[in-house]
Amino acid sequence: MKIITLLFFLFVNAIPKANAQPTYNEQYRPQIHFSPKAHWMNDPNGMVYYKGVYHLFFQYYPGGTVWGPMHWGHATSKDLIHWQQQPIALYPDSLGYIFSGSAVVDKNNTTSFDKNGEVPLVAIYTSHDPVSEKAHQNNYQNQCLAYSIDNGKTWKKYEHNPVLKNPGITDFRDPKVMWYAPGKKWIMTLATKDRVTFYSSADLKKWEKESEFGEDAGAHGGVWECPDLFALKNNKGKKIWVLIVNINPGGPNDGSATQYFLGNFDGKKFVAYSKATKWLDYGPDEYAGVTWNNTGSRKIFLGWMSNWLYANVVPTIKWRNAMTIPRELKLKQIGENIFVVSRPVKELNTIQERPIVADNILVTKSFNIAQKAKGIKFPCCLNISMDTLKDFSLILSNDLGEQLKIGYDHNRHQYYIDRAKSGKIDFQKDFAERHTAPRFTENPKMNISLVIDVSSVELFADDGLTVMTEIFFSNKPYDKMVIHSPDKLFIKKIEYVKLKSIWK
Repeated sequence: MKIITLLFFLFVNAIPKANAQPTYNEQYRPQIHFSPKAHWMNDPNGMVYYKGVYHLFFQYYPGGTVWGPMHWGHATSKDLIHWQQQPIALYPDSLGYIFSGSAVVDKNNTTSFDKNGEVPLVAIYTSHDPVSEKAHQNNYQNQCLAYSIDNGKTWKKYEHNPVLKNPGITDFRDPKVMWYAPGKKWIMTLATKDRVTFYSSADLKKWEKESEFGEDAGAHGGVWECPDLFALKNNKGKKIWVLIVNINPGGPNDGSATQYFLGNFDGKKFVAYSKATKWLDYGPDEYAGVTWNNTGSRKIFLGWMSNWLYANVVPTIKWRNAMTIPRELKLKQIGENIFVVSRPVKELNTIQERPIVADNILVTKSFNIAQKAKGIKFPCCLNISMDTLKDFSLILSNDLGEQLKIGYDHNRHQYYIDRAKSGKIDFQKDFAERHTAPRFTENPKMNISLVIDVSSVELFADDGLTVMTEIFFSNKPYDKMVIHSPDKLFIKKIEYVKLKSIWK
């Protein structure tokens, strides 16, 4: 979570309340992504599934549309698509702001928080003391607990916080906790400046350091943040451990990004197969991504859809920032390499309208998808499949001459998204750029799925091997969608699918 020093204040009663009847129709308002009714939002936090409800907590400042004293906002969903914003779960206190963390289902009541047979939900978060930070002390971040015994509706902070005190590390935060069944203990994966430190506990209250990882592995262009550790099975049923580490700055296209490592974990130590850098998303606008706890065999990932280079100045007025589409993570092997692939969750299908399909298209110069679809509107999905690889670009545009270009460069084996002429771009010097991502397979067949909202596009290529997330701010909605190619391009299939707004 981004550290911005502000004067510490806790005048909660003076904080303005969000509009009780939000329209969700403002310019640039996402229609299929979660965003708060009003005010500032960043990292997803405390994501846990319990009794048929997905809980999403998030870094939230209810006092304005820029980063401020952090709270835990709260939203719930039964299908990962339709969200209902709930009352604020955690407020700042005498220990500081409520920074990022996680939540678990303590079904064995290891904490003894439950006294009446109710299963506790336990939040583990970082308490950030801005007063100590301003005094240049190095122990201003500590780990704390809060718990709920009413299925996440209300939360009470543990009276003996903090449960893990800072040993003197300036960046000591973002605890992601899981139950490690073979050892019958909780494992905390904690971001500690330029590495990850693993801790264990039997009761979530007393923690013991186990090991460290990452000082000499992966990308180190910025501080390590928001880690996550979990296991996935490959197509042969072998368990492979995945360690996610978010980094800011130092991403592949500047600013914030999410990297990952694959390896083994024995309850004490994580050993990576390789120290090379792998990125979960190559676009500039996915950050702080972690997975939901307690979802069984599914691992569902969610990221913050922005970048610390410009998150505070994007041209929205009532609110700032949104989350990505929830994505299911799986493993895929290409030659000797194993990758984590990301795909939109299957629940996205529930808001699809009837698809418009075009088969066996020969593009000599251009193909007008909007004309075929008799007009386009966002949000939508666009699925493209082809049997041969050639240069092409998909251009979204309007009559102001604004355009967002998405395409493939065959000579460089790269996908790209270019927002240099996408609309409002002057609010930050690095926003108007062309971003690229590698293609990881030699298979001549290509498939691309685009999830396009009012002000964002998420690209999933080659069944999720390459992923890119970008936000944009056109002055007028794009109403043209054309595929261009300098060569004769044969497209096996194009499918345009309008998506229903989750707010209407």
